[in-house]
Amino acid sequence: MRPLIKSHIALFVLNLMYGANYVVAKGLMPNVIGANGFILLRVGGAAVLFWLLFSAKFEKVTKKDLGLLAICALFGVAVNQLFFFNGLMRTSPVNASVIMTTSPIMVFILSLILLKEKPNAIKIVGLIIGAAGSIIFTLQGSFSGDSSLLGDFFIFMNAASYSLYLVLVKPLMAKYKPLTVITWIFTFGLIYVLCWPMSSNELLATEFTSISTEAAIRLTFVVVCVTFLPYLLMVYAMKRVSPAIGSTYIYLQPLLAAFFIYIFWLFGLENYTQDITLPKILAALLIFLGVYLVIKPNKSVSN
Repeated sequence: MRPLIKSHIALFVLNLMYGANYVVAKGLMPNVIGANGFILLRVGGAAVLFWLLFSAKFEKVTKKDLGLLAICALFGVAVNQLFFFNGLMRTSPVNASVIMTTSPIMVFILSLILLKEKPNAIKIVGLIIGAAGSIIFTLQGSFSGDSSLLGDFFIFMNAASYSLYLVLVKPLMAKYKPLTVITWIFTFGLIYVLCWPMSSNELLATEFTSISTEAAIRLTFVVVCVTFLPYLLMVYAMKRVSPAIGSTYIYLQPLLAAFFIYIFWLFGLENYTQDITLPKILAALLIFLGVYLVIKPNKSVSN
């Protein structure tokens, strides 16, 4: 299998995990654990896992690059995750997944400005179609139920922060091994999260001895399958695709979130199915078309 195809598979798998996270994590907050304490658990657990791998394949980085890694950690771990979980706790999974689709547009603009990437007509059309599908999806009444303007704003800030991270981290991924980059990013990210007083307070207030088996499984899933594995997959994929293409996969998240909403309802867990309608399904088809046009390789490029 060609490396480019593997990169696209990695992007799909990590977004599949993110799609599940909208429902899995939502069901834990705030009754089981607060959003800020959840982030400390998530970042701390992932940092430990990354260092276990990194210690066997240690790679030295320059002091100058440590500074850039620290900046990437601020936007790629601390800011974006704190905004995301605090936003998800206050809004619906459908709202969160739809708002996150604004990320590729911001990445595309940032890539043009910071990385001097040249726009491609087909990719621009794909971004427009995907964005149109997301807007239609939103206009079908997704901003309802247990959503809030504050929660929606937090999700948007998360998307903006992660978009900037995708652009800033690109040079580092070209210079170092993926594991090196992500280990240092989570190390600095953990330091930032620890500096946020509410994180430690909420984590210490969590009664881990009394949580159910289901809640424990969910917590483990978020730490391992939504944090540890996706960040590795993202770094691997971004070795071969541009930030704009990589972030465009986020257009799949509303559809994937809807899929997991249905699965959770089917098994008698949380019920957010009232937000899934035929017009939204049709809008999701536009999202698929947009993703296809953006990830379609240029004919002049050999892979």
